[in-house]
Formats: sequence, C-alpha cells, structure tokens
Amino acid sequence: MSFPQNHSGRAIAGKRKGRGWRLALAAALCSLSLTGPLSAAVPASAESADVEKAENYLNGITTFKAHFMQVNPDGATAEGTVYLWRPGRLRLDYDPPSPIEVVADGNFLIYYDKQLQQVSYLGLDSTPAGILVRPAIKLNGEDLKVTKVGHQPGIMNVTVIKAADPSQGRITLVFTESPFQLRQWQVTDPQGQVTTVSLFDASTGLTFDKDLFYFKDPKLGHGPDLSTSGR
Repeated sequence: MSFPQNHSGRAIAGKRKGRGWRLALAAALCSLSLTGPLSAAVPASAESADVEKAENYLNGITTFKAHFMQVNPDGATAEGTVYLWRPGRLRLDYDPPSPIEVVADGNFLIYYDKQLQQVSYLGLDSTPAGILVRPAIKLNGEDLKVTKVGHQPGIMNVTVIKAADPSQGRITLVFTESPFQLRQWQVTDPQGQVTTVSLFDASTGLTFDKDLFYFKDPKLGHGPDLSTSGR
C-alpha cells in the first residue's frame, strides 16, 4: 500500500529515541532490495518455493502490531504504529504532527486528513493494502503475479503486480531470512514514485478490540453506509 504522505511536506523531527538507527536500517533495507546485487538466477522451482514461503508466513498472521517508518518519494519521513487483523482490518496511527489516519474496516480503506477534515473511501482490492488483509494471500494467483524474487545476504524480496493491470504499479515485500519476517514493503506507483514502509518491534498473536478498526466519519457522525456494498 502506498501510505499517504505527510501533506505538509516536512520531515517529522526525531523526537523518538532510536529514530536514527531506524532510519539507517530502513535506508539499508531499501538499498539492498532495490539496488543491491542479486544472487545468481535460481531455478523456477526454487523461486516457487520462495513465494510459497512468503505466502505461508503471511497467511500465518492473524494479528500484527509494529512501529513503522515511512519514507515518501520526496524523502520526507513519518512514523507511527500499524495494526493488522486479518482478514480485512488494518489501522495506521501516524505520530504527530502528521494529521493522517488510515483505517481498513473490512469493507473500505479509509484515508482521513484530520486537519483538512477530508475523508476518502477506497475499495480494499483497489490498493496494495488489499494483499495484506485478504482472507487467503496468494501472491501468484488469479489476479496477482510475482514478477521477481530477489536475494541479498539475509534478505529476500518478492515483487507483485496486478495481473490484469500492471500499470497500477507494484508492491515489493521485503523479508529478513533469519528469522523469516516481513520487515518492509515498497510501493511503486504508476509514475514510478516509491514509498517505503519499514517495520520495527513487530509482535503477533495479539488481541485487539474491534473498535480499533471502526472509523466514525466526522461529517456523518457514524461509519460508512454499507447498504449498497453487498454486505
């Protein structure tokens, strides 16, 4: 998912202890996955095994929480906490001064700018976020296609596109090998702009209140109308 940029265009000051090393690690992961030397070409069977390993890991996650650092195409950064509850639910709480809130409530991906009081509703499958919250994640499936599997020391990355419309862009999932964990994703939009989200201090198997993924539209006073959504 291409998470929203800090609309002010300013990098958020390093108020959080350890921010420097997180930024350095994010840059290192991004450099390895985008520009690092790939290992020698692997047989198709080995590549298929790598994709299956990534799928099994992602499908094994029901709940997930992590601190994230986002680096936008212009170099501006934002931090916050990401919560995931499969299937369908995702929440990104951006740290101040960012006014952005992102919630996937099982039906929509909702982008809310608190400062501008603007709300946007997107279909989950219309964004790369839909991949991560699907009931069953199949990276090489009917509508998704793996275009590349890359390896660098200690890192594996898998690049996925929408099979029917590659022009929508691509998402690259970056995993550490030992332990095998999702540590970053990079979304490349149709214009070739890359947004990178790196994950830190991740934990799984948590219990969340479902209200964490409920969005109350400030203009409506309640959540979105689902009467026409088929749900």
